[in-house]
Amino acid sequence: MNSHTIALTVACTLALCLGLLAADKAAEGSALNFTVTDIDGNQVNLAEKYKGKVVLVVNVASECGLTPQYKGLQALHEKYADKGLAILGFPCNQFRGQEPGTEAQIKEFCKTKYNVGFDLFKKVDVNGDTALPFYKNLKAAAPDDGQPRDVAWNFEKFLIGRDGQVIKRIRPRVTPEEIAKEIEAELAKPAPAPAA
Repeated sequence: MNSHTIALTVACTLALCLGLLAADKAAEGSALNFTVTDIDGNQVNLAEKYKGKVVLVVNVASECGLTPQYKGLQALHEKYADKGLAILGFPCNQFRGQEPGTEAQIKEFCKTKYNVGFDLFKKVDVNGDTALPFYKNLKAAAPDDGQPRDVAWNFEKFLIGRDGQVIKRIRPRVTPEEIAKEIEAELAKPAPAPAA
């Protein structure tokens, strides 16, 4: 083996190792590296279940002026779920008590009123000391938009790319229909290559 071949072998090995380290680092830094409880009480590893998907996380409420956004969220789910979009609804009662029901009542409301087919989770807090760690991380990881870091109200949204990184925070009054183009752009990006 000549010195050129050895140098090339070392360079390729180093590049491969650095690539694997970068892939591992990206997975470690994923906003989805949390286990949460779904609306039926089951534990869900978000990183495993939604790996390679574009994820839209929304704190929802059934007695809010913005509750009709469920219709738009369901429309996004129906249009893009097969293309890799996952919508995660987290009921929250922190904003004027607008989600007072139990998980069973919330699930029934969502099914009968809006025929929700996207994933719903256990009722959580999104702000303060009792905030779900997943939400604490989302708020910290979201690019700064010049607004307060706390979730402002029901139906605030976080868009997460296929690589598990928070792309954008979308404030409550922005409707699901208004973000369809951004979702399409993220869905057009390739899923990250699996780590070897």
